This record gives sequence, structure tokens and C-alpha cells, in this order.
Amino acid sequence: MAKKYYVIWKGAQTGIFDNWPQVQQLTAGRADAQYMGFPSQAEAQAAFTQTYTKALMKRSLTKGNSNTDKKSSVSSQKSRQVSNHADINIYSDGACSPNPGKSGTGIAVYQKEQLSELWYGLYHPNGTNNTAELNGLLEALKLGQLYINQGKQVQVLSDSKYSIDCITKWAAGWQKKGWKKADGQAIKNPELVQACYQLYLALKAKLIITHVKGHADIEGNELADRMAVYARMQQETGFVQYKEKIDIANILAMPSG
Repeated sequence: MAKKYYVIWKGAQTGIFDNWPQVQQLTAGRADAQYMGFPSQAEAQAAFTQTYTKALMKRSLTKGNSNTDKKSSVSSQKSRQVSNHADINIYSDGACSPNPGKSGTGIAVYQKEQLSELWYGLYHPNGTNNTAELNGLLEALKLGQLYINQGKQVQVLSDSKYSIDCITKWAAGWQKKGWKKADGQAIKNPELVQACYQLYLALKAKLIITHVKGHADIEGNELADRMAVYARMQQETGFVQYKEKIDIANILAMPSG
């Protein structure tokens, strides 16, 4: 197998690495982690002189040209396969800096493979990564309900395994225990968890929930991330549709979380 090089822009340590287990260790559990793999040391060094966002944009443009690089084309096809399971695909994400700190939530809505809407908001001056992600999941379910009522199948995609597990694995048991964990302690973020779970139960027969890897060059996830950071920067406390021109390259150039 050809040797691969990795750039970490945000992690426990930044720099260029050639050991994937080390990269995993330095980025594990960090919602703000930014890293990317490259086939050569020279490409990694060139990318490290730029921001993560610029490197991501460059890779996205490369993948858009199916005649330039077979490997990029295959990787791009894999990314497309993440989002084509349903009529409507809704990516949600949350951003918080520091944690706890200023938080915001973003959503990107696709009709099949076509980006149709961006949403942002729910700014909180003392939020957390988890509350921002749960807010995103809740808003995605609310939007999903509208499309399901139109007879369409909906997929909600989130990079927060915590949020997904809350409603698909743990909530049923928590509810039986009076919204307490096995040790008798009250669960965290009970209002958000309960609201998500109630809506999930009403929709799950016609709903797909998918976990996607964050900061992994998945367009919908990256756009939702930019909207979450934008919400934080704009301090938008409502949840509103992005009304500026939807230029994917320009939006990807916005600050990331």
C-alpha cells in the first residue's frame, strides 16, 4: 500500500504526519478537528501552508473534474453515495467555541443530489457542542416532517454520534427510568433529547438517520458546518433560511468549526 501523509490543522497537535493511528489519537473526540490525507509529502506540505478550508475547496474542485484523477472520481462517487438514499437529504451540524461557549447550528437540504436550502441559527452564548448538535438534529427532524407529510422519504445525516445514539439507542431506556441513566443520574440536555425522541418516534417509519464522519470532505456536512459557524458569528438566535446567493465554493471558504 502506498504511503500516505496527513495534515492536522486543528487537533491535540498540528503538523504533517505519516502515521494514521497517531492522527486518530490526536483528533479523536474533538468536534473542531480539521485534518486531511494526501498521497505525497509534497502535497501535504503545500496544503499545510494553506488553511483547511482552502485545501478542502481545492480537493472539491479536483473531484468535480472526473477526467483529471481516477482516484478522486472514485472518492467523489463515494461521497455522493452518502446522500442519495432518499428523496430529501438533510445534513445537520453544530459548532461551539470554546466548549462550552458560543454555539450555533446549521443545516443543508438536498433534493437528491441537488442543494436546495441552507439554514442557520439557534445561537447561544453559553452552549456546548452537544446542545448545538441536538438542536441541529431537532431542526432537521422538523424539516423532515414537512417533506414526509408530502409523501417523500427523508434522510437526516449528522456527524454527531452522540445525538443519533441519544434518540435511536438510549432514549427508550432513559424514558422508562424517568429520563435517568442506569446509575440513577439525570441525563444531560433532557428537554432537547425528549423533543428529538418524540419527533423521531412519529417519523421513524419513513425516516433514515445516518451518521457521517465530520471534516471528511462530505459536501453537505461541510456546508452545514459553515452555517453553524455563521450562526455563531451572526449571533442569530432564531433559525432562519440563508438568503444570500448559494455559491458552494464561496460558502466552503467561510470559517469552519
